[in-house]
Amino acid sequence: MSSPPPAAAPAQRGAKPSGVERAAALDVYGQAFKGAMGAVRRLRGRDTHRSEELSYAQYGLLFGLAEGGGELSASELAGCADVAPGTATQMLDALAAHGLIERTRSERDRRIVLVSLTARGSELVTTRRARYKDHWDRALAGFSAEELRIAAAVLDCTHQVFDELADDADRASA
Repeated sequence: MSSPPPAAAPAQRGAKPSGVERAAALDVYGQAFKGAMGAVRRLRGRDTHRSEELSYAQYGLLFGLAEGGGELSASELAGCADVAPGTATQMLDALAAHGLIERTRSERDRRIVLVSLTARGSELVTTRRARYKDHWDRALAGFSAEELRIAAAVLDCTHQVFDELADDADRASA
């Protein structure tokens, strides 16, 4: 999986703090990041206790389809939900059984199965997105657009660090 480019170039981010300030700020960021990741793990962990609802990962597939603007393959969707392609296929089976997605063969390559949202699936995504939007809006109301762009740039860089660590681990085990 390739990393997105940073949201802002380093030169646009302002003056660099001293070494001590930077180390302290990195510690604060690290703790905040760990806290956010813990919250995401807890959210995902609740999936196993609520069998009547869609899982966090299944919503990831649905949101990936909505953002993909039409049809995506199962392997493309697996990346959206951060699951293995085989796992995505099983989740798609359940989503199809609920009438939220439909599958069609690609016109260009009949080996590829493309997935799209049904009207019911689109409605569910719209409802869920509105619910999330309210939470995001309340939580981030005190931040300017520029501060949010900077936060996105920091998260993009963090994403790149973790991708590099994964690549290093893959090379070490090869």
